[in-house]
Amino acid sequence: MEQNRTADPARHQFQGRAGNRFSGGDQAPGKLPPQALELEEAVLGALMLEKDALSAVADILKPESFYKEANQRVFRAIINLFAESEPIDLLTVTSRLRSSGELALVGGPGYVTELTTKVHSAANIEAHARIISQAAIKRELIRVSSDILRDAYEDTTDVFQLLDRTEQALFQVSESNIRKNYVDMRSLMNITINELEAKKNQPDGLTGVPSGFSALDHLTSGWQPSELIILAARPGMGKTAFVLSTMRNAAVDYKKGVAIFSLEMSAVQLMNRLISAEAEIEGEKIKKGTLAPHEWQQLHSRINNLANAPIFIDDTPALSVLELRAKCRRLKAQHDIQMVIVDYLQLMTADTGGKGGGNREQEIAIISRSLKGLAKELNVPVIALSQLSRAVETRGGDKKPQLSDLRESGSIEQDADMVIFLYRPEYYGFSQDEAGNSLLGVGEVIVAKNRAGSLDNVSLRFIGRYTKFADLDSFYEAGAPASGERSFPASDSIGNFESSASMSTFRSKANDIGDFDLNNPNGDAPF
Repeated sequence: MEQNRTADPARHQFQGRAGNRFSGGDQAPGKLPPQALELEEAVLGALMLEKDALSAVADILKPESFYKEANQRVFRAIINLFAESEPIDLLTVTSRLRSSGELALVGGPGYVTELTTKVHSAANIEAHARIISQAAIKRELIRVSSDILRDAYEDTTDVFQLLDRTEQALFQVSESNIRKNYVDMRSLMNITINELEAKKNQPDGLTGVPSGFSALDHLTSGWQPSELIILAARPGMGKTAFVLSTMRNAAVDYKKGVAIFSLEMSAVQLMNRLISAEAEIEGEKIKKGTLAPHEWQQLHSRINNLANAPIFIDDTPALSVLELRAKCRRLKAQHDIQMVIVDYLQLMTADTGGKGGGNREQEIAIISRSLKGLAKELNVPVIALSQLSRAVETRGGDKKPQLSDLRESGSIEQDADMVIFLYRPEYYGFSQDEAGNSLLGVGEVIVAKNRAGSLDNVSLRFIGRYTKFADLDSFYEAGAPASGERSFPASDSIGNFESSASMSTFRSKANDIGDFDLNNPNGDAPF
């Protein structure tokens, strides 16, 4: 054993642990950990001299912020007295330490009395507290660094797990020590009025990231910052096609940076869909590369805007919420992304710290809560796609989805600021509505929950051959009805098929998923 210690002194150095996390057990030989003992004593003395002093430092200091263990115990006694609305002075603190059996551990009544002689007033207590807090942060960083160094020397350490733990530990240090302060009403009123004036000058009343769909933007005023939007539908409804369309509109037309994390499709597959929609060339031809000469010219002439768009695609499979948060933070810092898209929520994994045993519903709860936290942290809208349960298929009627259909829904519905369902009637064999209007090529966006606005349904046009959505009256091919009429060429709905009304089986060229029957819609299509 002695031979091993000599051969690897660095590893031996960081294997020792002191009982107190801030006691200096992780320090390099000959160096004292960052500390401010005199200020610690001055702060504790000021807290026992002036009754209102604690209010100035309660959100800055915690017991672990103090380097000396005796000072941690004294501060904890002060906090407990404050929590019980008891007076805080030399006598009450001494009494509390005595009743908890800690008076002898801190050095007796003499040490507590001595603290009150270190300071004459609490005038500078907040400045002193911040210096103590900064020293504590430095000690915590030393501890984290020591753990990293120790684990990095271990041959059995998984390097990618170590990277995840490192980023998580550093983030926790920052998150636990940097707290948002309160804002008084006058300052908050000025901020709010300034935002209202800025919104007044926004085109079309948009206050968030535009979706590019006129009726939907009129309802939502765009995807709002810090909101979690859940987009849910059964397979085959066009979830990915919808988010790709809104992503393209935001990035190309409005120059908003967008990050999309695709856990289901590869980056190349997403690019094929984007190119098909942008160049308006059938997805099957893009997939096989069987483009006519004029289509090659059409492709190259139309994809320049797409190539220069601020879109960032990550197709890491089984992405964890920790990895997602880390990547989004970097993208926000480097490229100022304005929207995050996750396709889709049920394929993500939760960070359980290596502790198993949780059921899938609990894991989904962790994921949805983390996505909401990410939206607030970065102040951007987060759109997460979600699957619906098969309960939709077993119902009669028009089979429109509802909130209870959300798969593993407990916390998804609760955490979401907005829940949107996609519904295409023709998928279930409905070709006309009650008024006799054609439903071919029509996709409904059902806003089922909207924390900051009203609920409504918005009709869009689904162009199956290009796997994209557009405003209802904005896309017409040769031979299509005049603007304002609610009938569409059958070739634009789900794919290329004959226009005979008796046809119920057809092929989706955009996804090459094979033939399926409208009367048996349970077959999952990779939309």
